[in-house]
Amino acid sequence: MSLLSPASSAALSRLRTYRPPSASVYTSLPLSRRAAVLVLLFADPRGDLRVVLTMRSPLLRTFAGQVALPGGKADFLEETAWMTARREAWEEIGLPMHGVDVEHLAELPCTLARTLLGVRPCVAFLKENAGEMVPRLQEGEVEGVFTVRLEPFLSRKYPLRGGKEEPWYDSKGSVGWVGRRWCMHEFSAPVWEKGQVRRHRVWGMTARILVDVARVAYGRDPEFAFDKDIGFEDAIWQLKKEGKMEEVPKKPDPEVEPEKVVEEAARKGSSNL
Repeated sequence: MSLLSPASSAALSRLRTYRPPSASVYTSLPLSRRAAVLVLLFADPRGDLRVVLTMRSPLLRTFAGQVALPGGKADFLEETAWMTARREAWEEIGLPMHGVDVEHLAELPCTLARTLLGVRPCVAFLKENAGEMVPRLQEGEVEGVFTVRLEPFLSRKYPLRGGKEEPWYDSKGSVGWVGRRWCMHEFSAPVWEKGQVRRHRVWGMTARILVDVARVAYGRDPEFAFDKDIGFEDAIWQLKKEGKMEEVPKKPDPEVEPEKVVEEAARKGSSNL
């Protein structure tokens, strides 16, 4: 394990002691509205904290080709957000469920996906030597994986090799959604690939989550405009009161013959057909 810098040690301590300001809406949501992501941190050789990000497959129906945190929907009501985040990280990037030292640091308030999912960010610290772990990507869903430093998500510039910095933040202003205005962030993450720098666009919900995690970890505000509230808890509660966060009806499996669906529903005494 790489030695942590003083700033990284302090950041982990703040995350360990972080407590959301109120009870989360997460457990009151129906199963089909629950999702979680894993904000997986580790120390690089300099002792700085880095976060693991994925590139979604361009073939996916939603958010195709976008940068994302490992995560997805809950499988059953008893599955906690932490369990969901860990399972999804195992499925998407091959992070072992057992045999590696992964510390559960904190859970942030729910944010809201465009698909009206309540998404719970779960922050963890990988104590193993992450540089020696080879990711196993989920075919058809994950196109690639890369890492960036966490602290620069509070800055307009990103530190490069040799002590240089380059602008990487671009404000997209604000957008009106669920009854209020929200700041939109976009970062151009520089990643070394085959001796060259390639830049990945980090924006939307993923960017907002990383800004919030960095705010908690480093105990200061970003250099750019941001939303004071962490997460979308109040907005999700309001949507729930309005009946917009109800269970999503399951669609029949297209591989199952329609006659069999009808027969099964009749056998169970269903009156929903």
